[in-house]
Amino acid sequence: MQTYRLENLGSVDGIVLRDEPEPRPRPTEIVVRIRAASLNRRDAAILAGTYPLPSKPGIVPVSDGSGEVVAIGGRVTRFKVGDRVTGSYFPRWRDGRVAIDLIDQLGCTLDGMLCEYAVLDEQWAVGVPEHLSWEEAATLTCAGVTAWSALTGPNAVQPGQTVLVLGTGGVSLFALQFAKLMGCRVVAVTSRAAKVAKLVALGADHVVDSAETPQWADAVRDFTGGNGADLVVETTGPETIGQSLAACALHGRIVLLITTQGQKQELVLPGQAYARSLATISRIFVGSRASLEAMNGAIATHRLRPVIDRVFDFADARGAYRYFNQGDVFGKVVIRGV
Repeated sequence: MQTYRLENLGSVDGIVLRDEPEPRPRPTEIVVRIRAASLNRRDAAILAGTYPLPSKPGIVPVSDGSGEVVAIGGRVTRFKVGDRVTGSYFPRWRDGRVAIDLIDQLGCTLDGMLCEYAVLDEQWAVGVPEHLSWEEAATLTCAGVTAWSALTGPNAVQPGQTVLVLGTGGVSLFALQFAKLMGCRVVAVTSRAAKVAKLVALGADHVVDSAETPQWADAVRDFTGGNGADLVVETTGPETIGQSLAACALHGRIVLLITTQGQKQELVLPGQAYARSLATISRIFVGSRASLEAMNGAIATHRLRPVIDRVFDFADARGAYRYFNQGDVFGKVVIRGV
């Protein structure tokens, strides 16, 4: 079978295609023929060697992928041959709060999805909504669950509240879609005028072009009648935290995903904006298998479709990384299976 291995950090040249024997499942394992995989920021960080959790040498990269079960071990009860599945980002984290002994991740410390066949313990996998294509189903594990956790965690958003999303990456667009499903208003911020219409078409109630309005917090407050956003899904961190805080409602929440971006390495809260606010800032890190299953249930019920920017062939996986790393995307970058 064809398998990519991350053999050297720092360059896409370190992602090397190998020909390996087809795997056989142990008693509680399933073998999945991967039909598609998708990239996330963490995949770029792992490649660059800047990810907080060191990757295993020679790891099969990429956490997100979808495929069909082609073989099962003798004690497998959760799946059968032919089932459509994806893996859970933290395979050992089933529910509740994450703990230090549950931090293993696909594509980092455990072999991931950029391969022809993946082997997963049956507890590490989850079924995917039937209406999704392979490419769409491959986007759920990281960006989808992260956005879902931001909106449904403690103090989940309520219908009629305002959610603020930044940019047009996978997490932001999932958050926009989920917020609309939950009856919220959504304000989106983008630095690309060409993306305004796309965000409106996806459901955004108001879009601010930050290139034209650098102090975009004022525009958010104007749209909300001076109240500000009830939830900010902060995907940029140091570069935008000041404006996010200024745009947040008095008792709003900022869910922080990224703590380093661009040239800034420290998260600095502007004193004036912080003094005027009682907002809560919290961190999330994807979510459990239970969160993935709950999200998939909502996606199936509402027949939601993830947004895909571009699909690359398996042979051009390095090209997918290069395209993703340039940053100007609208949705997910997907790699089609062999």
